[in-house]
Amino acid sequence: MTDSLIFDVDGTIWDTTPVVAKAWNAALDECGLSYAHVDAARLKGLFGLPMDDIIADILPSEPLSVRGRFKTLCYKNEHEYLEKEPGVLYPEIKEVFKKLSEVLPVFIISNCQSGYIELLLKKTEMGPYVTDFSCYGDKGLLKAENIRLMVQKHSLKHPYYVGDTQMDANACKEAGVPIIYASYGFGKVEKPDAVIQNPIDLLTFIQRN
Repeated sequence: MTDSLIFDVDGTIWDTTPVVAKAWNAALDECGLSYAHVDAARLKGLFGLPMDDIIADILPSEPLSVRGRFKTLCYKNEHEYLEKEPGVLYPEIKEVFKKLSEVLPVFIISNCQSGYIELLLKKTEMGPYVTDFSCYGDKGLLKAENIRLMVQKHSLKHPYYVGDTQMDANACKEAGVPIIYASYGFGKVEKPDAVIQNPIDLLTFIQRN
């Protein structure tokens, strides 16, 4: 039986891409890089990668010093913008978290920056439903290793990871954890272990697995 669920953030719990696009474009303007403006659609294809990889994709010809300044401004602007205009939760996800947390531990693991998961939990008031979380920004470890560490830390026997991209699936394969593909999210997953069309489908999944 499934004894825990580990969630991705962007494309699985909420969508912040329209807000983040505004925050990052403001950072690009401040750095004199307006030519590289991004939109929500492009960010949906990049989210899930570590921040340095995302910036390398956006600014492939810029030196590391410029990328570093942009990265710092991205973090600052993103936090400020999301404080004022949070991301949009996927339908019924908060109620799903509440019900899941009543029967098994719920975790969050992402390749995001430090403070991002905390902001999510603060703005959505979902903190009471999450047992633990980890991210790339906190430990400098990619998703697969953070999944492994979370499994070890909490002695999980039959966890599933809920994610929406092939990058999530690859990390799960490396970590030895099956993936539930959130097909309502940003990307595609080849040969997932299970598929949900909406967050609420997870309630049926755990009853059957």
